[in-house]
Amino acid sequence: MNLLRILRISGLLEGFSFLFLLLIAMPFKYWGNNPDPVMVGGWIHGVLFIGYNLLATIAWRSYRWPLMMWFQAGFCSLIPLGTFWFDRKLRN
Repeated sequence: MNLLRILRISGLLEGFSFLFLLLIAMPFKYWGNNPDPVMVGGWIHGVLFIGYNLLATIAWRSYRWPLMMWFQAGFCSLIPLGTFWFDRKLRN
């Protein structure tokens, strides 16, 4: 499996974990008084977030991307649905 494919998969996983936190875990915490999904989902999302950004840095160096491409990858990991947009950019 090549680096770009691994980056794309990690981006999708990071994006889904972010959506899980926003759409499922946070309502459970604030409306259901159950913080457990945020604790578990937050930990998983944190690991995926760090892994995605490390892989983006490795890909930036390996593929000699412009600096803006690296910034886009990092910025997209901070906004909901951002990694899905960046994945589409990588496919094209």
